[in-house]
Amino acid sequence: MKITFKHTATVMIAALGLSVAACDGPNEEAMEEQGDAMVEGVEAEADAMEDAGQITDAQEDAMVENAEDKADAMEDKGEAMDDGAVVAE
Repeated sequence: MKITFKHTATVMIAALGLSVAACDGPNEEAMEEQGDAMVEGVEAEADAMEDAGQITDAQEDAMVENAEDKADAMEDKGEAMDDGAVVAE
């Protein structure tokens, strides 16, 4: 396989992305882990509810999207805490 500039650039960008992602502070990392766990729980609950006919597929998607938005907010709050910002409750 011929390695081109395009392939090299893609690998470099991926490596940079991973190195930046590895720079999360302790609060951001903890909040991200909590948020991920919450999303997984909501996904499982919503899937079971949809399978049981209690909610529609669209409602399931909305539940998961809401949980993902909350998880993103949690991670942002953790990042602000790591940056020394005062975070309002």
